[in-house]
Amino acid sequence: MKKERDNWILYVFVLTFVLSIVFSGISNVIVASFNEVVLFIILLIVISLGILFDSIGTASITANEATFHSMSSNKIKGAKEAISLIKNASKIASICNDVIGDICGILSGGLGAVLAISLSTTTGINNTIISVLVSALISSLTVGGKAIFKRVAMSKSDSIIFTVGKIKHFFRIK
Repeated sequence: MKKERDNWILYVFVLTFVLSIVFSGISNVIVASFNEVVLFIILLIVISLGILFDSIGTASITANEATFHSMSSNKIKGAKEAISLIKNASKIASICNDVIGDICGILSGGLGAVLAISLSTTTGINNTIISVLVSALISSLTVGGKAIFKRVAMSKSDSIIFTVGKIKHFFRIK
């Protein structure tokens, strides 16, 4: 058990490191060439991804496995994958809520800083004021969005997990 836990910790560490490099690299390249409107849209997409994956992680913990066993016996595509998600709920929640959610949080902070500097330069408004407002907006959208969608994830957990299961089946993801 200890060896499996140690392997899981190493896996999460490496996964987080690689995803952070990929997401940060892509966002830095994108951010360098766009105006404030596009930066704001990218920021909203990153926040939305964090909320989406938080919802998937929550749904994996609250979904009902029994629902999918009968679907799986009827060979419904995505049911077997949904069962796998539920059986590995703690790992799915850790990856979705913690790894991807935290990376999105860090990226949104970085994008917010770039947006604040750009807005301050463009408008001439003090950078501190703009930075505080952008940070407050990012925080409220992230926390508020996660709070709203956590409730949705809990009440619609079977539907969410089935949708993710169908996506896994379509892309043949293990």
